[in-house]
Amino acid sequence: MLTLDLTNAPRWHDLAPGVRLQLRPLTTALMVATRSDTAVEAVPEEASDEERAVAFAKALARRAVLTWEGIGDADGSPIDPSPEAIDALLDVWPIFEAFQLTYVSKGLLLEQEKNVSASLPNGPSAGAKATAKPVKRRAKPARRG
Repeated sequence: MLTLDLTNAPRWHDLAPGVRLQLRPLTTALMVATRSDTAVEAVPEEASDEERAVAFAKALARRAVLTWEGIGDADGSPIDPSPEAIDALLDVWPIFEAFQLTYVSKGLLLEQEKNVSASLPNGPSAGAKATAKPVKRRAKPARRG
């Protein structure tokens, strides 16, 4: 059953020990706005999937982060979120991964739940893994009795 949260209240997400962000709910409006973000649209056609993912995550975080705790400048003084600070935060690999796992992927779980079949080995859903082990040697024919 799909459970709807009709409050659309911001939530706190723990990304690392002592580091947490208060984020807007991951809504359709937020995703659509992020897809048309100038930084996302500026990613070159030849960019890798990883480069696109980083650009998208930063654009999404710039829209979603309301406040945070446990983030400071080089002197250790707490700082408020800003576009530059959010980008710098997501340049920290464990934080980027935690943001993707705790915020982005949870918002996309519904999309994954409807896709219950394995990918086809060819065509637009290429990527299914083989389930049978390769044969190591040729089998001998059965004896006739």
